[in-house]
Amino acid sequence: MAQLFSNEWINELKDAWNNDPEVADKLEAIEFSSTITCGFKGEETPSCVFVVEKGKAISAGLYNGEAADWDMRADESDWMNWVSKPLGMTGMGIAFTTGKLKFATGDFKAMIKNPSMAGPFIKSFSLMSQIGAEA
Repeated sequence: MAQLFSNEWINELKDAWNNDPEVADKLEAIEFSSTITCGFKGEETPSCVFVVEKGKAISAGLYNGEAADWDMRADESDWMNWVSKPLGMTGMGIAFTTGKLKFATGDFKAMIKNPSMAGPFIKSFSLMSQIGAEA
C-alpha cells in the first residue's frame, strides 16, 4: 500500500479513475477537463496533482507548480478517515460545511449541484478507499 499523496498513490488513483466507468465515462460525456490538486490544510502548496482531459486522467504525480482548477485540502487524519470509509453525498456536504474539506480553488457548491459532476466526484472518494493508503 502506498503512502497517501505519494507519486505511487496518485498514479494508482489515476488508474482506478480510468478503469471506473462511473467516473471516467460519465465525465467524458460532459467533456470534463481539469487540473486537480490535493494536499493538507496549512501547507502552502498541494502534495499531488491529477490532470483530466475529457473525463480521462492523463497524468498524475507530485505537485510541481501546476495551476489548479480544483485544489482540495484537509487534515491528514480526515484524508485517512475518508480513505478507510469513503464519503457519500451527505458526508461530503458535512465535511464541506464543517470545514474538514476545503476547496482552495474550485466551486464546490456549483459542482455538487450538478448531478453530472457530483456523482463522479463522490465516486472518486470511494476509489481512494479501494486503493487504500498509508499515513
